[in-house]
Amino acid sequence: MTEKKTRGVRNCNPGNIDYKPNNQWLGQLKPDPSMEKRFARFDTPENGIRALGKVLLTYQHKHGLRTVKAIINRWAPSAENDTAAYVRAVEANTATRPGAEVDLTQPTVMAGFVKAIIHHENAGYVYPEAVLTEGVRRALL
Repeated sequence: MTEKKTRGVRNCNPGNIDYKPNNQWLGQLKPDPSMEKRFARFDTPENGIRALGKVLLTYQHKHGLRTVKAIINRWAPSAENDTAAYVRAVEANTATRPGAEVDLTQPTVMAGFVKAIIHHENAGYVYPEAVLTEGVRRALL
């Protein structure tokens, strides 16, 4: 029996980033409403992880969001998510105290953040470490 993949894993978009025509992500596939109506699709999970990391960096650099809570509140609004549980999960995965500032330009911090988001968005799915590491590396270039 084959394992049923979550939407994020199927789309190689483990952060479930919404498709927006203005975003020209590296490795983003052309939209195909017969396959996916809302979310972006990528050619590889590494490019999907790269996009996830780039969005997080934008939150930090452009919007000045410095805590897990601030970043996750923007990433996963409470209208669609249990944001408090999401924040706790990311804080636990990154060994971050509630309210502490994070620096997403640090590869280990970014990797912990991305891993926690992927786990939360994809029903506990875990990518091989090499895939995660390469996606984070691409995000931080």
